[in-house]
Amino acid sequence: MDNHLSCEVIIQAYRKQAASASSRARLYLSIREAILARSLDAGTAVPPTRVLAAELELGRNTVVRAYDQLLVEGYLESRVGSGTFVSDAVSQIASPQPPRRLVGTRQEGMSRRGNAIAGKALSSRVQSGAFMPGLPDVGHFPFPTWRRLLAKQMRREQRHLAQYGYGGYGPLKMVLADYLKVTRMMSCSPRQILILNGSHQALDLCARMLADVGDSVWMEDPGYWGARNVLSAADLRIHPVPVDDNGINPREEDWLKPPRMIFVSPSSQYPTGAVLSLERRLRLLEFAERNRTWVIEDDYDNEVRYHSHPVASLFGLSTAQRVIYVGTFSKVMYPGLRLAYLVVPEDLIEPFTVGNAELYREGRMLEQAALAEFIEGGHFTAHIRRMRGIYEERRDCLRDLLEAKLGDSITSLGGLAGLHLPVRFNFPIDDVQLASDALRDGVVLRALSLYSVAAENRLQGMNLGFAAIPVEQIEAPALKLVRLIEAERKRRGCG
Repeated sequence: MDNHLSCEVIIQAYRKQAASASSRARLYLSIREAILARSLDAGTAVPPTRVLAAELELGRNTVVRAYDQLLVEGYLESRVGSGTFVSDAVSQIASPQPPRRLVGTRQEGMSRRGNAIAGKALSSRVQSGAFMPGLPDVGHFPFPTWRRLLAKQMRREQRHLAQYGYGGYGPLKMVLADYLKVTRMMSCSPRQILILNGSHQALDLCARMLADVGDSVWMEDPGYWGARNVLSAADLRIHPVPVDDNGINPREEDWLKPPRMIFVSPSSQYPTGAVLSLERRLRLLEFAERNRTWVIEDDYDNEVRYHSHPVASLFGLSTAQRVIYVGTFSKVMYPGLRLAYLVVPEDLIEPFTVGNAELYREGRMLEQAALAEFIEGGHFTAHIRRMRGIYEERRDCLRDLLEAKLGDSITSLGGLAGLHLPVRFNFPIDDVQLASDALRDGVVLRALSLYSVAAENRLQGMNLGFAAIPVEQIEAPALKLVRLIEAERKRRGCG
């Protein structure tokens, strides 16, 4: 296909996009959908940016930014001196099938006994200090604005907000649908969004509504222990799947045994920070559709990213209604808010809404009403923009100091998003003992090995939270940590 024909394909696809979206988003979605539908085959040259901009009457920068996003995600590839072409990533996956209606859902009942839950607990009573992972800096949160919005709801004496909710506060769901469309390229109706009390409740609801006792669930390994414990407590059978630099990496034997559910954090894998590659995204979605497997997409830190091209969500990429999206406000606002949300396929709206109301008795409607105004008034995005710069400076400070002092003894992982910095050791060390020794010195960290189930997937390292520590307070605890690591390295004869 020559440039003229590919240009015509893109123009036709662009005209079909909803005019309510931005020009860049419409162009990005047009080209992506044309590639996924095989209207643009692998190896096809896409029009030069100036040509396409003129044809669509757009600014050239708009086209450049759309191309850049597609290059980052792997749909396009640039060849020096030749131009930009459709990559072969999509051609290696079976052609997409028309979406089918869901056959129904299954409900799951009993959870594990309390003593089993407590016996596997990895949560810590220590929830502050350097370098506790996952904590935002609440000192920068605009509490005066938040108090004003809460007080406004109280003054109105909207007594219905003091009652139980049912699926969440409608206006909040409406602004969330618009927000996700702009930031995550997700097309969903407000009805598909359920507001819940934290992401753990969201996962528990998914487990109870979609799986039966003993069903298998794939978990990234290493992965988020909190999600693992919630799903284990629902009597699901955890199947650890290894992770590499391109995200979850199922082995050949894994593909032969389809699970009931797959839990994955594709935009920034926790704790390694790996971004799931396009090839694996497409294969995972095709596998889920073929085997009627549910994919739970944990997008826990999408807002806290330090690069200009956020990777599109799996939910937005899927056409088969097999992905359930989990989002949270805890990382960008404050943890005690305990508000999260699910975006579910249309066929799950009614059973999930009923199940949520039946199991958990929804509430927090005053906070939800205030949050709707907080987002609609631009305070949410303004806070995110401000905190990104602050967090990035703190991340760089901690990472640069550790790398300068410890050199090739460590390797920093991830770092493109989130409130934590994973660091892998390049020499033998007991990271659990290191965490214990550091705590005695007043330094908090998480041993990376604790995030793994299977021994062969275990990483020796540290998971360090930097977000809640001002730059001027990072050096002292970081140097304490360096001294402990250097002492252990010398004891083992590694330096």
